[in-house]
Amino acid sequence: MFALDAFDGTHTLWEQLGHFSMHLIPSFILLAIFFVATKWELLGGILFTLIGVALSPPVFILNYRMNESIGMSLGIIMAITGPFVAVGILFVISSKLKKELSEAS
Repeated sequence: MFALDAFDGTHTLWEQLGHFSMHLIPSFILLAIFFVATKWELLGGILFTLIGVALSPPVFILNYRMNESIGMSLGIIMAITGPFVAVGILFVISSKLKKELSEAS
């Protein structure tokens, strides 16, 4: 949805399609990591968690400069990077549970 701003009417169709595909690169990277996580849960969980943790400082700094509110900036971090960390933790937990179940049987 956020990639649709590439279609602004001031560029040719091919330029707009190029901009649209450039906007979708982060989504394609996350989709690739998701497919890795479905195959190798522990690795995918670690990657998702690292993405969330690595993006937190730049997101905080950017938002703190805009609004100068620590509370609001922390809330924005939780909304943007929190889901990556949560998904990563869930993949790691799932990996551990599957390992325990396979060892028990």
